[in-house]
Amino acid sequence: MFEYVELNRNKYIQWLQDICRQPSVAAQNRGMTKTAGMVESLIQQLGGKAAQVQTSGYPVVYGEFQNNKKSTLSFYNHYDVQPEDPIELWDSPPFAAEIKDGRIIARGVADNKGNLIARLAAIDAYMAVKGELPLNIKFIIEGEEEIGSLHLREFVDANRELVQADGCIWEFGYKDADGSLQASFGVKGMCYVELVCRGANTDMHSSNAAIIENPAWRLIWALNTLKTPDERIQIKGFYDQVASLTEKDLEVLNNMDYDEESTLKKFGLDSFVLELSGLPLKEKLIYQPTCTVCGFKSGYIAEGKKTVLPSEARVKIDFRLVPNQDPHTIYELLRKHLDEHGFSDMEMIPHTMTYPARTPLDGPLARSVIKTAKEIYGSEPTIKPMSPATGPMYILCQRIGIPSVSVGVGHFASNNHAPNENIFVEDFIQGIKHIAAIMDEFSKQT
Repeated sequence: MFEYVELNRNKYIQWLQDICRQPSVAAQNRGMTKTAGMVESLIQQLGGKAAQVQTSGYPVVYGEFQNNKKSTLSFYNHYDVQPEDPIELWDSPPFAAEIKDGRIIARGVADNKGNLIARLAAIDAYMAVKGELPLNIKFIIEGEEEIGSLHLREFVDANRELVQADGCIWEFGYKDADGSLQASFGVKGMCYVELVCRGANTDMHSSNAAIIENPAWRLIWALNTLKTPDERIQIKGFYDQVASLTEKDLEVLNNMDYDEESTLKKFGLDSFVLELSGLPLKEKLIYQPTCTVCGFKSGYIAEGKKTVLPSEARVKIDFRLVPNQDPHTIYELLRKHLDEHGFSDMEMIPHTMTYPARTPLDGPLARSVIKTAKEIYGSEPTIKPMSPATGPMYILCQRIGIPSVSVGVGHFASNNHAPNENIFVEDFIQGIKHIAAIMDEFSKQT
């Protein structure tokens, strides 16, 4: 089967280039219908059943292969991508999918089209060599992951039978700086909120700042109440539901490789926050919640000067949450915090409410992923008990009893959401082989 993958590598690379050359920017409603159709068509070409299931937003492409086996493995992916801006920082056109120095460069190639095509290619290779798959396969491919999976829960609630499976391979996955594969067994949750502070009914000459309150300052003062310089979030009750670490959690953290030197070098930094390193750094990355200013908008920031007193200030902040925090509870606690600190007039606009999710490390899917990773990549994978990133894993998996694990074809410098997003061609080919091996092993474990 691996020989078949090698012999057909050009075909699989072409599949990936074709879909990467088709823009699918959900935030701008650009190319979404055509891309969904491409995904549906490819599943059908491989002999699977596929349909676009309509939601209140973009459709979910649902696919399945076989339905007569005792166990079922599902794949969650998404066909939407981030906007390509700023275009001028790309070394090649973002939707050209050019290959340079062994890398495919394209918006969405790592997040998430490379993983999607690798999984379909693995099915193609497995069926070509062995005649049939060792288990039932389902694909849930949404078009709104990059804008918060706004209607995924609607899809899941209306189609419980379609999404039910014994395990799910989640959408993302990367190699560390040292080349070892990451395997992630959960994601952080998120409470993403926009705060709006308004002042006068129009922008004014800045000389009026002597007597007119500046909403930008008020917003800064409000933000200053949320977190101290030692990274402690000051909202009452914020940490009340944070799950305590077990001995097993600490053991996994101790064994988790994290290349601090390469990470700092990549981002041009001298140190991590609070000068952390070693186990405390890994614990903060994986198991501690965050409060982050994602963007601040107010007044005049273009070239030159404009002496203005702005009439409005806005900030977007995200809280990354850990088990057992509830994003809706965090939202309510934030509202109460602002009210108690004199900012009851400040508007709060909720954008994303996502629950954290975790999968045990000792289940059949976890064992299958870890065992096959050693065989395919020649070394132990880096076990991440939970990714510091966020996704709708809880909605699709843990909420209805499905374990999920993330592995994929990206790498340490794939530049997700940034210019020159890329994956290595060889990582893509290895990823195809890994998915084929996971299917085979998981069928024996269940």
